[in-house]
Amino acid sequence: MLNWLRTLGRQSAPTKTIPDTLWMDTLLQFPFLARRPVAELQQLHELAGKFLKQKEFTGAQGLQVTDEMAVAIAAQACLPVLHLGLRWYDDFKGIVVHPGAMLARREVTDQAGVVHRYNEELLGEAMDGGPVTLSWQDVAAAGSAAEHGHNVVIHEFVHKMDMRDGAADGCPPMPTRSAMSGWHSVMQPAFDEFCEKVAMAKRFGAEPPWLDDYGANSPAEFFAVACEAYFVNRERFTREFPALTVLFDKFFIPAK
Repeated sequence: MLNWLRTLGRQSAPTKTIPDTLWMDTLLQFPFLARRPVAELQQLHELAGKFLKQKEFTGAQGLQVTDEMAVAIAAQACLPVLHLGLRWYDDFKGIVVHPGAMLARREVTDQAGVVHRYNEELLGEAMDGGPVTLSWQDVAAAGSAAEHGHNVVIHEFVHKMDMRDGAADGCPPMPTRSAMSGWHSVMQPAFDEFCEKVAMAKRFGAEPPWLDDYGANSPAEFFAVACEAYFVNRERFTREFPALTVLFDKFFIPAK
């Protein structure tokens, strides 16, 4: 980790402004950030500085996490909480960055009681109460991946938001039962329709949906995948999921 972030870690102030040159380089690397309104960019700049003060970055497999890498992750991670605050991320501190995709050992037991062990390739992972793990190769590619609605940082950090109430179920904590009911009344039909489109594409060669079909795995994955697209390619996402855009606006921008 380079000098600026080391210095930041030693300071007692709750935040530290990211140097303008470093911030501008980050915006150039990720155009979906640069396209946001000026007022939001100023707010994001400040929030990312606070985020960097609160989190600890660790490189895996010999990777050195540079200032540029940490700021790139912070800027993207702060998008979902830009209007909500960093308290949504206060249950963990660590962010582990791998050079590329990682293999996770999995074990599942089928209905017959047979245990199956396999390796799963991951671009990132969010652990309930634990760290977020990211593939730097995929973080760095977020600028071009935005065209397809992909963003591994947003995906994993939205999972962390979803886990705030103890379970990643596709519904982040809501203030009232009525709000939760309203959330499900929009999300569930959207998820069901998306799963049907994915199934039709796989079984019968129908046109696949634009959104990453990984979202068909569960409501939690659908929420995370949908949020990726909502934040990095809002125009296309709104055409595909107008009802979800309204729902997400109410949640992520409560004052709107």
